[in-house]
Amino acid sequence: MHRVILHADINNCFASIECLYNASLRGKPVAVAGDVQARHGIILAKTEQAKAMGVRTGEPIWQARQKCPELVTVLPHFDRYLRFSRMTRQIYEEYTDKVEPFGLDEAWLDVTGCGADDETGMRTAEELRRRVKFECGVTISVGAADNKIFAKLGSDMKKPDAVTVITPENFRQKVWPLPVQELLYVGRSTGRKLAGYGVRTIGELAGTDPRALKCWLGKTGEMLHVFANGGDRTPVMVSGAESEIKSIGNSTTTPCDLQNDEDVGVVFWILCESVAERMRSHGLMAQTVQISVRASDLETFERQVKLERPTVLAKDLHQAAAALFAANYSWRRPVRMVGVRACGLMPDSAAVQTMLFESEARRIRRETLERTVDDLRRRFGHACIGRASVAMDPRFGRLNPKEDNVAHPVSFLKPGGFV
Repeated sequence: MHRVILHADINNCFASIECLYNASLRGKPVAVAGDVQARHGIILAKTEQAKAMGVRTGEPIWQARQKCPELVTVLPHFDRYLRFSRMTRQIYEEYTDKVEPFGLDEAWLDVTGCGADDETGMRTAEELRRRVKFECGVTISVGAADNKIFAKLGSDMKKPDAVTVITPENFRQKVWPLPVQELLYVGRSTGRKLAGYGVRTIGELAGTDPRALKCWLGKTGEMLHVFANGGDRTPVMVSGAESEIKSIGNSTTTPCDLQNDEDVGVVFWILCESVAERMRSHGLMAQTVQISVRASDLETFERQVKLERPTVLAKDLHQAAAALFAANYSWRRPVRMVGVRACGLMPDSAAVQTMLFESEARRIRRETLERTVDDLRRRFGHACIGRASVAMDPRFGRLNPKEDNVAHPVSFLKPGGFV
């Protein structure tokens, strides 16, 4: 069966939404950026006017201002972006039950089951574009193809507020001349490596012997060869379906450099509570704890340790994280970023061997206490209750990684997909 897959992408999502809320920003070079005072000063999104001046996502604010001195920066409001993400998704779900998010502002739609062909797919894409613009006040670009890879490529080819159709008949003319970095999962490193072998366009990638690509890039090389030739057949997930969660983590760049183990311990408490709360909300527990640390000279390392028993407790995560840090950091330089990740996740309903020298009743009381804190924060806000060690340190009391760092679903390579 000839599939019709659409990929809808909200144009300049964060920046467009900020301009909706503040009419004085419209028509100006605007960027949504982090808080410079909190050392999160990078560009998260920008308007077309800022893009025309060379402003790029991910670059520091100071660098963006050198290109565009009149750049207006605003802080992000993730609650607004989530609201618009839900609004657009509700529109998409009126056309098909197969709507798969790819980040906050993008989604694939499989309209094959609606009896669509390329012509009706084009009409559906145009209708979606008009409806989102009228009902939500933001614009989208839509790509239409018979596979997810080319559909996403199509939504990137014409921006803003446009529809691009890529078919089995025209993809060689439309897709193959593009730089190889335009293909999903060809990042900077892979692009440089391919360029070293003389592969600079998607067409050249498609014409390369897959055995050579496997030799250069491993299994990824074979996957990219299939993608370049339009052979992707990964399905679009049904709305509401969740892919398997492999790990849950949070990290933060601190407002000031951390100078000793006590400083790091306070931030670890904030991160471990966030990670533990997220695990409990998904009904999971962790078997392994991983930490990431970045020093003031930007040197970064990661370490992990397997726990004696699976846990959902922030106390257990903190104990493991602090021990890992103490064993692996010599304090030759201050620390500017730390992260905690829970790995080896399993259902919290699974049977677990109890510890011989640990009171199970005490562990149950701790878990009940932490779940009660979760309930209080859901009802009255994150700041309604907290640890004294965190509250007494004004440098870190405002950090809330669970809400400040929104996790968005990115689930293309998953069970049932290509790899």
